[in-house]
Amino acid sequence: MCAQPTRDGPVLETEVLIVGGGVTGTGVMRDLALRGIHCLLIDRRDLNAGASGGNHGLLHSGGRYAATDPDTAAECRREADILKKVAPECIDACGGLFVAVEGDDAEFAARFPDYCDAAGIECAAITPAEARELEPCLSEKVFAAFTVQDATVDPFRITLENVNHARQLTQSIFLAHTALERFIIDGRTIRGAICRDTRTGEAMTVRARQVVNAAGAWAMAVARLAGCSGVNLLYSKGTLIISNARIGRRVINRLRPPGDGDILVPGGTVSLLGTTSQTLQNIEDSHPTVAEVDRLVAEGVAMVPQIAHTRFIRAFSGVRPLLLAAGANADGRKASRGFTLFDHESEGLANFATVAGGKLTTFRLMAEKTGDLVAQRLGNRQPCKTGTAPLPSGDALRWTEPGFAARYWVARRAPRDLILCECEMVPASAIDAIVENAPGAELQMSLNAIAVRSRVGKGSCQGAFCSLRVTSHLYERQVYDSRVGLRNTRDFVAQRFKGVAPVAWGEHLPQLELAEALHCALLGLDQLQDDDAHPASREVPAA
Repeated sequence: MCAQPTRDGPVLETEVLIVGGGVTGTGVMRDLALRGIHCLLIDRRDLNAGASGGNHGLLHSGGRYAATDPDTAAECRREADILKKVAPECIDACGGLFVAVEGDDAEFAARFPDYCDAAGIECAAITPAEARELEPCLSEKVFAAFTVQDATVDPFRITLENVNHARQLTQSIFLAHTALERFIIDGRTIRGAICRDTRTGEAMTVRARQVVNAAGAWAMAVARLAGCSGVNLLYSKGTLIISNARIGRRVINRLRPPGDGDILVPGGTVSLLGTTSQTLQNIEDSHPTVAEVDRLVAEGVAMVPQIAHTRFIRAFSGVRPLLLAAGANADGRKASRGFTLFDHESEGLANFATVAGGKLTTFRLMAEKTGDLVAQRLGNRQPCKTGTAPLPSGDALRWTEPGFAARYWVARRAPRDLILCECEMVPASAIDAIVENAPGAELQMSLNAIAVRSRVGKGSCQGAFCSLRVTSHLYERQVYDSRVGLRNTRDFVAQRFKGVAPVAWGEHLPQLELAEALHCALLGLDQLQDDDAHPASREVPAA
């Protein structure tokens, strides 16, 4: 709700302000909404702009941490089981394998079942021949193999569903492109938060009874804005590469302590090979490099030989915000994947909390613990319901699922519903549904925002053709009425190119030349100037 404007712009009032639109922040939003609590969620960019959108989508069985972090391993196992029940539409229960190849530590492989047993992880030994029968792509040099209950999860869809459910329950609000600048603090209480629209420059004041910091890699910076120094994070960059086709049916893990190029994760119609680990000082300096791509391929070949001849269409990097204990060694591979909830009461604040660390797999538990604290502070006695309440979907939330757009288009039998993205078979009606009803929908939605909410630009051409078709469609529908549409196209293809450049070799190079001819020589996107003010945006009410 809105109150009288101040010198810091209009005033928005809510029970809980949540900073950070990743899977944890949206999970907190839904948890609180299920307790009847109204929330305002802000992110300086968009949903899943950080680690939640820069990962391999593994729903952990816990096997990867069984040897090094058994507590986190057991936590992952329990949470994965819950998510498979409450959000099955977001999950591919494909199963997983751990395999050791010649040169790996045979003693470590032999102890793996014991590590799993200690964490309560279901693990079964199979012969190398049986493993290759399950996954023909495996190397002939595999000498030990175990099955586990790994799965994959669509982080974009689960985040969208979190926000949408919260909107339905309590009319909670998500505001993208809203940066937190400072807090107004009175004694032990945060009285307000001064925020700014990063595109229009307009300020606003948010008044909330409780403030939750779920800003991921930026959580330490947000805590410092509140005068709290107890949150200490290590920033670890992880780079992954995406193949143009699905290589294996299951998640394939290298049976050794975590290292580069040791996991191949199916992602619908593609596979993701990862991941690296590099400590960063500046979290904004996260981009994939050719050297990292070469290292991933070299390591992955030992496990899956066909990787040497696979066409990779994109590389991307995410930043892991890892909790750093006092005096701990700054090693991203050895840092705990556990999480901590800081109540900040010992630092002089009674209505501020930070949740940091953790995994995509454990986001629901992180949200539950945060929700328990916030509800208790508000005098709300409703219990957490996210462990049993199904996560509802909606017509504008399904477009991130690989293959759904094609099934939808065929089932509709509507030849006039033009396919705008041929690689992923995304029709014009999908774009319309997203612009009208998706969480965070805006009057002049950017292509990058549409891509977060769909499969647009994620196929082999990486936006070379669909960027132009979607832009043209949005002009025809009068969503765009100025050069802002062309600049959105430019920004979108520039963002996709950052991921294409590190894997540009062989047959990929002629495609890049064609894309450059279309985008630069034909349309002159590289010559566009940012001379028009960006139009103000607003959330489109749910239908």
